[in-house]
Amino acid sequence: MTALTGLRVIEIGTLIAAPFAARLLAEFGAEVIKIESMGSGDPLRKWRKLHEGTSLWWYLQSRNKQSLALNLKSAEGIDIIKQLVESADVLIENLRPGALEKLGLGWDVLHALNPKLTLVRISGYGQTGPYRDRPGFGAIGEAMGGIRYTTGSPDSPPARVGVSLGDSLASMHAVIGALMSVLRVKTGQGDGQIVDVSLVESVFNVMESLVPEYAMLGHVRERTGGALPGIAPSNTYPTQDDAFVVIAGNSDPIFNRLMRAIGRPDLAEREDLRHNDGRAPQSQMLDDAISAWTRSHSIEQVLAELEQAEVPAGRIYSVADIVADPHYQAREMILDTTLPGGAEVKMPGIVPKLSDTPGKVNWQGPQLGQHTDAVLAELGLDAATIERLKAAGVVQ
Repeated sequence: MTALTGLRVIEIGTLIAAPFAARLLAEFGAEVIKIESMGSGDPLRKWRKLHEGTSLWWYLQSRNKQSLALNLKSAEGIDIIKQLVESADVLIENLRPGALEKLGLGWDVLHALNPKLTLVRISGYGQTGPYRDRPGFGAIGEAMGGIRYTTGSPDSPPARVGVSLGDSLASMHAVIGALMSVLRVKTGQGDGQIVDVSLVESVFNVMESLVPEYAMLGHVRERTGGALPGIAPSNTYPTQDDAFVVIAGNSDPIFNRLMRAIGRPDLAEREDLRHNDGRAPQSQMLDDAISAWTRSHSIEQVLAELEQAEVPAGRIYSVADIVADPHYQAREMILDTTLPGGAEVKMPGIVPKLSDTPGKVNWQGPQLGQHTDAVLAELGLDAATIERLKAAGVVQ
């Protein structure tokens, strides 16, 4: 048994935010029924690198899910969703605010069908406020949530992280909210509720002390490259062999050990550098001292000596480094899987690791409508009715 065995989830979402949230639930045993549009299904099926016409990302993002291909413009299609809602615990969607209502699936309808249902709504700006009707993607959430402004070098335009961070942060907030609501229901504390997740707010929520620093001190945090502003020393440093190492020597005892490891006991013993509030204004001097040492050593020498000194440090990994790393392998974070047709491919493992009810991968992302017959049969529809719905263009 996995942690979420018995939890039924309906996903009405495309691309990233809602589907990633549903994937996290599916990996821990939730039964996830993904509603896809007929014809082409979720656009993610064609995003990034493809294998035999299907996105490799799709196989990862939709693992353990059932695909029900449905015509949401038909009354019978909407009726099928209503039947699913009656036995569901969670419905996750990332449509524009108001779109669910236009389908006849507003909260008043869903709550009347199943008072215990939790409705998770992911959108660019949330379900309320003056921007609610604007279209929103994760990239816009990153821009308006504050993280783009602080990312990159001081002499360059704001940069983006190389993945869809805004969407993923929203997905994780969605899962947290969904499980809090489900816990309330399961413990008899109340009915289901709406979990309103904004892409902008999900990014903003991880921006640390950005607001109080501005509100009280007038300080606007700017781009600082690889450094961590106000915390020293913590940066990315070059090595002799043109590699880069991230060193975090920012706690007081670690700073002391780091300075001695790089042959600078004089800095370790300076009274004005004993605590972070004294080191932060002198971060450039400390970075110069550390860089002088790292530049005279290979990446392997740097890592070995800092490990010996118990100083947190790590090389900057490419995906090739990740896949080859023995620690990733020992932690089962690189899984060997098989795609439809027999092709073998490696995929990421499951996070977090639960000791008694760990997650597992049962299958990769399904073909469009692969589970339509099974889901409808479970609702009590006989074979003749299912064939009629197919012929009428209600399901695929």
